[in-house]
Order: sequence, then C-alpha cells, then structure tokens
Amino acid sequence: MRPFDKTQRCNYFPMLTIVTFSTLFFAFFCYNQYMKTIPFPDFKHQHPFQESSNSTYVQLQETNKADNGDYERIVSPLEECDIFTGEWVFVNGSSHPLYKEDDCEFLTDMVTCLKNGRPESLYQKWRWQPRDCSLPKFEANLLLEKLRGKRLMFVGDSINLNQMLSMVCMVQSIIPPEKKSFSYASYTTVFKMEDYNATMEFYWAPFLVESNVDPPTMRYGTVVPVVKLESISKHGDNWKNVDYLIFNTYIWWRYPTMKALQGSFSNGATDSVDIDQIVAYERALKSWAKWVEENVDSNRTSVFFSSMSPTHMKSSDWNNTNRIKCWNETSPFPNISRIDVGTNWQLFTTAVNVIQSMKIPLHFLNITRLSEYRKDAHTSIYAAPGGKLLTQEQKSDPARYADCLHWCLPGLPDTWNELLFALIMYRT
Repeated sequence: MRPFDKTQRCNYFPMLTIVTFSTLFFAFFCYNQYMKTIPFPDFKHQHPFQESSNSTYVQLQETNKADNGDYERIVSPLEECDIFTGEWVFVNGSSHPLYKEDDCEFLTDMVTCLKNGRPESLYQKWRWQPRDCSLPKFEANLLLEKLRGKRLMFVGDSINLNQMLSMVCMVQSIIPPEKKSFSYASYTTVFKMEDYNATMEFYWAPFLVESNVDPPTMRYGTVVPVVKLESISKHGDNWKNVDYLIFNTYIWWRYPTMKALQGSFSNGATDSVDIDQIVAYERALKSWAKWVEENVDSNRTSVFFSSMSPTHMKSSDWNNTNRIKCWNETSPFPNISRIDVGTNWQLFTTAVNVIQSMKIPLHFLNITRLSEYRKDAHTSIYAAPGGKLLTQEQKSDPARYADCLHWCLPGLPDTWNELLFALIMYRT
C-alpha cells in the first residue's frame, strides 16, 4: 500500500478505545457520559471503502521462526506490504498480550476490564495478520532508541488517549521505576523517560479546532458541543517542536449537524449556527491541514492521521438478537470481507480527501476496517465512567451502560501501536 504523502495518492472504491490517576483523565472519561446524548445513526445507505493496494505500506522480507513459534518478517526494501488489510488470528502462545494488565501501573480503571470483572480474557489473544506479510515484532528498546531525545504526541479525543496509554504500557517495563514518571495538566498528559530524554504525550483536542468542550470542566457531556471551525492556533501552539504527531478526531462529531460559533470564545461569543456534519468536519480538517503545512518541518516531524475508531452499538448489525450492543461479545467477526456496523464512511472519505490535498508527507493510520471486526474488545460494562466502576445494578442494564466505544487494555489499541511502530521505524 502507498503512504498518503504529497507524491502518492490513494484511490478508494465504494464497497463496504494507576487506579488513583483515573479521575485525572477527564478526556478519557467524559465521552462515556457524552455518548448517551449523541444520536448514533446507521450509515448503511453509505458505501464503505474497499481496502485497496494504495494505502500506507511498509517493506518487508522473509525471515526465520520466532521463539514463540510464529513466523515473522523483518523490514527491508525488498517488497511492499499493505499492513492494514488482513485478518485476525488467535494466539495460543505467550506472545499476546504484549503486556499484562497488572504489570502496567499507568492504566486507569476505565480500561482495566479484567480487574473490573470481565470473566474472560480472549480479547487479549488476537493478533493482526496482514494479508501479504507479517508485522515486524514490536521491540520496546528499538522504539525508545528511535525516540531518544524526542517527543511523541497523540492529539485528539479519548480514543487517542486510549492509544497513548497502550503505548506507555508497551514500553514502560524496560524502564527502571526511578527513571520514568507520569504527569498531567489541563490539556496534556505526559509520560517521561529520563534515560532517553524522551516523552510520550497526549493532548486533548477532540475536534482539533477550538471548542467549548476543551476545558476540563466542560468534558462531561453536559453541554452541546460548539466548535470554532477556523480556530486552531490555541491548540496548535502546543504541538510545535514535536517529533511525532498522531492526530485523530471523530467520536464527538454530532450527526446530522454541528453548532459552529459565530465570533470567538475569547471574546465571550455564544451565538452559533447549525452546519451539516460533513461540511463542518471538512472545514475543521482543512484548518488542521493548513496549520500542519504552515508549522510543521517535515524534515524533523513525522505526522500521522488515524482514521475513525468504530463503535458496535447494535448487535442486530451482526444478526445477534441475543446480545445487547457489544455486551458479552467474546470473539471478533469472522474474517469476512463485508462488515457494516454503521461507520460513517462519509467522514472517512472527507479525511482522505483532505489528506490527499496536503503539501507535506503524511502517514494515514487506516485502523477503521480492521477495528470493525473487534466487537469483542470494547470495555462494555467493565469500564469506569466518571472514574467510578459500575454498580451491579448498572451492569445489569447494558443497553444503557455498556461502553461500546472505548477499548480494553491490553487489547485492540496495542495493535494500532504495532502498526504505528512499523511506520515509525521503517517509514520515517
């Protein structure tokens, strides 16, 4: 597959997410409450895109057998590989999960599904197998050497925080306790690795552009989101001088319309107009793209955009009338070519079109289709909305309380980071 950069285009053809730190991650918690107020329509009248041979690729060659019995390939310039098209394979050996829930002190109650009562851990035992090659084995020491003296930052909504926590857990075990630290501020969460003079960070900007739900006190879904579609510098000033930027924005975009501010938040403006969701999303991404082009030195900084993380809100989408949403799902979809869980592919198309038009190289993390298979991997009733575990009474009402948006850790976001690792190591 070809990377989304200024020299290569992508054609898509229609087809078909420390216990004590839990309350500090406002961005990660707020959407569980907010999602109850958002209409999640079916987008079955839209046509998903077939994974083609023109998305981001890595170059690999055959190698020998790994210690755990899996055959792997090592990256080299011998062949091109579409790492986003493939299938999920169950792992009986010890290679998965990549870390243990109990061994990562930085996980919050929001994602520790086993600790929170999930009775099985099968969701941790699946690895992604690209169709034409295998992913290079994740090596924490190699990634940390690559990050030496550098900053890596996830920017966006709570799904990106989900992924940031995953990445932290994937590397933290090789760092001595006294050489690592975890801190937070109103907008930024930072994991410092002292020996490497490096950081992994998360910056809260659910729309990328400025919105009324940016401040910590406004992230609980108690207000209707209002966005300033051309205002991004307030956030963007915090993204400068970062070596790896991974952006996302999806789950807060309301259907069918968004409220766009008339005036500025700094001047106390409150008047807004309703704008079609797709139009608003495109305007916001164009503001983001312009900021990237004007402020990012592509010789220093590698930029990634992650496609939407899907939801599994209706078990009827997979013809299971005995389930409620993603509750009690214990296995992925079978490896079939056609899945429809209501993903908004018009937003996907919009993101692709904006990325194609950009004047600097950008890597597209096309996680949507492979994640759609994973109806089993959500936090469901084993989350902690607002930092509080669900009561037994609440757990008995999955139709209302099951979180089918965020993801258990260890789990699916680890795969996203394996893909990101391959791109960082061999495409930047």
